[in-house]
Amino acid sequence: MSIPDFNEAEQQQISQILLERYGRLVPWQLAEAELQLDPASEELTNCPTLYWSQRGAEFIVCKLGESRFRCQFFYSEHEQFGTGHDLYEDFGDCVVTLLQVQADHERTRSGVHGGIAEAKPDEDEYLGPNVI
Repeated sequence: MSIPDFNEAEQQQISQILLERYGRLVPWQLAEAELQLDPASEELTNCPTLYWSQRGAEFIVCKLGESRFRCQFFYSEHEQFGTGHDLYEDFGDCVVTLLQVQADHERTRSGVHGGIAEAKPDEDEYLGPNVI
């Protein structure tokens, strides 16, 4: 089975979405990934893939067929994350959701919840008497 490469419109769209997300041009690369598309088969399929790296995270969007996409981001071999959806039919939705999930994860990793840094009281800080 031959999967079509990312077309010109998809390539322009990824550039635009990344520009909006990061406020500058972000280089991305065309790549290929071997994926097991049929869980009942051990056969691997070469899938066109877009790859970029930003802010310590690596991102991939794989094309599984016409209007079929899968995505994930990772920090290392042991820290890999998806979006909770195995398949997207809209390329833009796939990329935007991936970036949103990674941004949420980045905030969680840095101790920010709901836009406010998590308060961590200093052990020496006086917190006042306990009121019962």
